[in-house]
Amino acid sequence: QVQLVESGGGLVQAGGSLRLSCAASGRTGSSYCMGWFRQAPGKEREFVSAINWSGSIKRYAASVKGRFTISGDNAKSTVYLQMNSLKPEDTAVYYCAAVLYDGVRYTAHEYPYWGQGTQVTVSS
Repeated sequence: QVQLVESGGGLVQAGGSLRLSCAASGRTGSSYCMGWFRQAPGKEREFVSAINWSGSIKRYAASVKGRFTISGDNAKSTVYLQMNSLKPEDTAVYYCAAVLYDGVRYTAHEYPYWGQGTQVTVSS
C-alpha cells in the first residue's frame, strides 16, 4: 500500500501563498496519479488538482486554475500544490490522494489512498 503525509498548511491572509507537500511512501512506482482535494465545513469534498506520474498531464478545478500549480518530484515521491493569490473561499482541509492509474482521475471515490489532511485557513 501507499502512505501519504501532507504538510504545509496554515493560516495566511488573502492574497498570500502557501505550498502544500504530500510525501508518499510504500510501494510507489511510475504509474500513480496524485490528486489534491479539499473539504470546507458543511461542504462535500471537491477536486482541486491532479497530476500523472510523469507530470505530462496537469488538471485543475476551475475555481483554482491560474492561481494553483501542481507539480511532482518523482525522486522524492512527493507532490506539491503551490497556492497563490489565496482567497477566503479557499479555506478548507486539503487532502492529497493517490491512485494506481497511468493518467489522471477527477473524483474522490476513484482514489484509494489518502493523506490525513492539512488545514488551510485564509483570512480576509
